[in-house]
Amino acid sequence: MLKFDITQYDITDTADLSVPAAAVLKKREGRTIKSGGLWVYDNEIAELRGQFRDGDILSVEDFDGYFMGYGFVNTKSKITVRLLSRRREKPVTPAFLTERVRSAWEYRKKVIDTSSCRLIFGEADFLPGLTVDKYEDILVVESLALGIDRLKGYILAALVSVLNEDGIRVRGIYERSDAKVRELEGLPREKGFLTAPFDPKVQITENGVRYIVDVENGQKTGFFLDQKDNRRAIHRLCKGARVLDCFTHTGSFALNAAVAGAASVTAVDASDLAVSQAQENARLNGVEDRVSFLCRDVFALLPELIDQGEQYDVVILDPPAFTKSRNSVKAAARGYREINLRGMKLVRNGGYLVTCSCS
Repeated sequence: MLKFDITQYDITDTADLSVPAAAVLKKREGRTIKSGGLWVYDNEIAELRGQFRDGDILSVEDFDGYFMGYGFVNTKSKITVRLLSRRREKPVTPAFLTERVRSAWEYRKKVIDTSSCRLIFGEADFLPGLTVDKYEDILVVESLALGIDRLKGYILAALVSVLNEDGIRVRGIYERSDAKVRELEGLPREKGFLTAPFDPKVQITENGVRYIVDVENGQKTGFFLDQKDNRRAIHRLCKGARVLDCFTHTGSFALNAAVAGAASVTAVDASDLAVSQAQENARLNGVEDRVSFLCRDVFALLPELIDQGEQYDVVILDPPAFTKSRNSVKAAARGYREINLRGMKLVRNGGYLVTCSCS
């Protein structure tokens, strides 16, 4: 039996999905939502009125009864309420969620190449806790909050419908809600096909470069789509260049450098699986003769390259997150300083350091 059946969801329904309950803020609290954010923390709430279950949609009121919005609640989370709507006359309904989805799609059609892209980006699209990535005709969904988990069926049904209006038929949907952060919401980690099974290795094309994206076992939803513009930007730097790409993952920066005309590219990653996928992608693009891959710890390799006197025209640093909490910010800053200083020492005079941070 399929986990997701589009026929179960009436995405035009105008029935209010909220319950008659409210989260009331303490006096002088709610600074985040009052400045445009969507989160209400547990220590900002004076009381929760009415009957509700975790995951339900309720209203949010200031201490004096002023209406602040509608959001879903989870008393197990420090982020107790996440807003979905700020207007009293705009309650959360299936039709409301469809309009959110339509707005997200219309925006992307205007500003980016939509062949493979992030369709829904959580709070940025006013659908907190939800990410949906499109890889050609495959959708991959990551749900990180209880309330949005309950609404994702409506949202996915709306996406399938809205894309179909533009002649894009969704072939399948895969769920990658396997992040550890779900446990903070009291949710199990889940992963698997929501539609009929399909080959999880999906071929995409981005910036003229072809990739095999493993939506089942790849990082996050399978690929880092948010770096698309940065990967394209290095094309101007790499023609005829000697390039070092650190933390290459599945080879995205390395392959862009090679396709742009780099004389040679050395790409490094500590993961055997990532290097294997990167080599497959290099063969797919016919650049395996100019890109060599090393399965090494970058922090250990860079001092060796410095000692050997190696120099590159372009050095690319795209490390994973060094911190995910305030407790480790100082250590992360030291890590970024170290990796960038070593990267700079490998750049020849007149060369370029391309450095990224996702922390």
